[in-house]
Amino acid sequence: SQSAGSSSLFREIQDEELKKFCSRISKLLQAEDLGPDTLDSLQRLFLIISATKYNRRLEKTCVDLLQATLGLATCPEQLQVLCAAILREMSPSDSLSLVWDHTQNSRQLNLVASVLLAQGDRNEEVSAVGQGVLRALESRQPEGPSLRYLLPIMAKVVVLSPGTLQEDQATLLSKRLVDWLRYASLQQGLPHSSSFFSTPRARQPGPITEMDGAVATDFFTVLSTGHRFTEDQWLNVQAFSMLRAWLLHSGPEGLGTLDTDDRSEQEGSTLSVISATSSSAGRLLPPRERLREVAFEYCQRLIEQSNRRALRKGDSDLQKACLVEAVLVLDVLCRQDPSFLYRSLSCLKALHGRVRGDPASVRVLLPLARFFLSHGEAAAVDSEAVYQHLFTRIPLEQFHSPMLAFEFVQFCRDNLHLFGGHLSTLRLSFPNLFKFLAWNSPPLTSEFVALLPALVDAGTALEMLHALLDLPCLTAVLDLQLRSSPAPSERPLWDTSLRAPSCLEAFRDPKFQGLFQYLLRPKASGATERLVPLYQLLQPMASCARVAQCAEAVPTLLQAFFSAVTQVSSVCTEQAWSRHGPGSLCSVLSSQFLALCTLKPSLVVELARDLLEFLGSVNGLRSRASLVTSVVWAVGEYLSVAYDRRCTVEQINKFFEALEALLFEVTQCRPSAALPRCPPKVVTVLMTTLTKLASRSQDLIPRASLLLSKMRTLTQSPATGSMHGEEGAEAICTRATELLTLLKMPSVAQFVLTPSTEVCSPRYHRDVNTALPLALRTVSRLVEREAGLLPG
Repeated sequence: SQSAGSSSLFREIQDEELKKFCSRISKLLQAEDLGPDTLDSLQRLFLIISATKYNRRLEKTCVDLLQATLGLATCPEQLQVLCAAILREMSPSDSLSLVWDHTQNSRQLNLVASVLLAQGDRNEEVSAVGQGVLRALESRQPEGPSLRYLLPIMAKVVVLSPGTLQEDQATLLSKRLVDWLRYASLQQGLPHSSSFFSTPRARQPGPITEMDGAVATDFFTVLSTGHRFTEDQWLNVQAFSMLRAWLLHSGPEGLGTLDTDDRSEQEGSTLSVISATSSSAGRLLPPRERLREVAFEYCQRLIEQSNRRALRKGDSDLQKACLVEAVLVLDVLCRQDPSFLYRSLSCLKALHGRVRGDPASVRVLLPLARFFLSHGEAAAVDSEAVYQHLFTRIPLEQFHSPMLAFEFVQFCRDNLHLFGGHLSTLRLSFPNLFKFLAWNSPPLTSEFVALLPALVDAGTALEMLHALLDLPCLTAVLDLQLRSSPAPSERPLWDTSLRAPSCLEAFRDPKFQGLFQYLLRPKASGATERLVPLYQLLQPMASCARVAQCAEAVPTLLQAFFSAVTQVSSVCTEQAWSRHGPGSLCSVLSSQFLALCTLKPSLVVELARDLLEFLGSVNGLRSRASLVTSVVWAVGEYLSVAYDRRCTVEQINKFFEALEALLFEVTQCRPSAALPRCPPKVVTVLMTTLTKLASRSQDLIPRASLLLSKMRTLTQSPATGSMHGEEGAEAICTRATELLTLLKMPSVAQFVLTPSTEVCSPRYHRDVNTALPLALRTVSRLVEREAGLLPG
């Protein structure tokens, strides 16, 4: 019955059904005994609400009972957590009436605050919560609410509403943070309960230890270990978790607004060097400066502790996470007070040398690189070497790590303003960055859409376009690279259900190594390779789910790429027709091809040979109909002396012959599996373009007229009606008749089909002498005058 009940959760819950379910929960919450049925029903309600895209409205009685249960002192904690989670999912909501009550215990206050903060400060809830936590901070009474559960709320308040705290309150919080960070106990906490027969010696708390098991001789940090922790040790951990946000909030005015030159000058001043050595009077500093000093010492200690060999893998992961945060905090400190820079450099340089060769510590390199970016020449570090290693080795070796991939792309996006002279290094490294994209395309597509404008460069635009079109191939090759690696990981990173022995053999074949290595290149090579032989070799990998997902992302990425291209290169535009693919991809290319031709009409003449080659085949016309239509329309619109004086009668004749042959093939051949039906829109655009070309080379008018007459006759046959449908055949017939009528008057046809710039962009409404209203009034007067002369 439980499995049946669980399966019922995976269907849509109607409003009436939800209403009945809420009534049942209301009865359960009103009972004296809140047993397992209540717990199970609240879990189901949370799943229903959280799995819905739109807001669910619960009965007011149910909402009131959820709030009452949350504030009930005797209620089990698990039920209160569920009540808070359900109320958060409903937020923001006008039906909530929770208030901050300092008489509640700290666990309940934590849950109530989480709901109030989810309201979004509609009624100044954020300020009320912040003030409530500050009152608890000010009262040092032991019986007061435990700050262990309230400090995380304060951290969120600082982020959501920085202006909540007054000056004296900010000073108080800085003082308390100093105490928690620097003076936590070095003894472990007492057990919650002890046996009656336990001896006093057994009940004595042991000392705090380091990650390698040694007894701690310095102050407590988040990397200190023990079996049980005291209240101030928990506060130490939470204080460090909110430290960076608080430093950014309480820092000097205009943080980060200094110019690079001003900051470098300040960092290089003699006064800064002298102040760096005068830390003996640290305790006499004002609270905020004292907090920065303690934060610096804390980060230095974390870096020292991270060098110890952890006894457990979980502790090793914690060391790396704390290293990342410590470097970020040091970066903030050095930006706020340049005197910290000279005290940090030797430590951070040594850290960089230690972690750059450790694949497990690769995430630490990102904040280190940001530190060196932020402080420029004052850091006295070979920044180019740092970025070469960052952009060359990491994507090549760690592309399969989803967390690192996201953090790496975020690092690139967030620090574009700091790259300066190193932006070229980032742009040339786009083939390596695309490895992250190829392997993690669903979650990273939106990130790369935002990053692509910064990566596009005139020198690499064509190569980048090739790389985007070949992105699914890169995914397949990365999969093969992992399969053929000599030391596979414990859990395979590839799809084990897909077997592709022929692809693996080709990947190891020296004959194809050049093509595979081109796809796996770490930097832009400045040239493009035709990878046609690889397409056939990698065909068995097309059924791989990861490859298919990547292929679905390509149209979106191409749209972003073309939007970023402001100065169009003709060789880049060539790819719009020569590298056709699935329907969605052709749709993107067709719209972008028209946009590019509008920006630079001369492209049609410049790429005449490639366009003729493209139009010479009708294979796969159904999937490429939008692209064929766009190319044919562009030829008719822009193959003219009016747009490019290099246009010759010979070129017009060649295009006419190619389009005439194409029109004949698509209308005379019967549809089949090999040659699908041609859409009527393609036929009408072909006829219009042929008529336009004939109006520009009048020797072609007889051929065009004969062709249009045949098309009009052809549409009246039953075979054509069945091929294009009654509506499509009628549209073709109407267009052929209109074009024939125009060709009977060649001068009118040229005026209508190839209008001059003055006609396309008229100024009749602005030119007083040729204003259309004036002309109409003049003609009206003449007509009226003539009419008055007529008898009767």
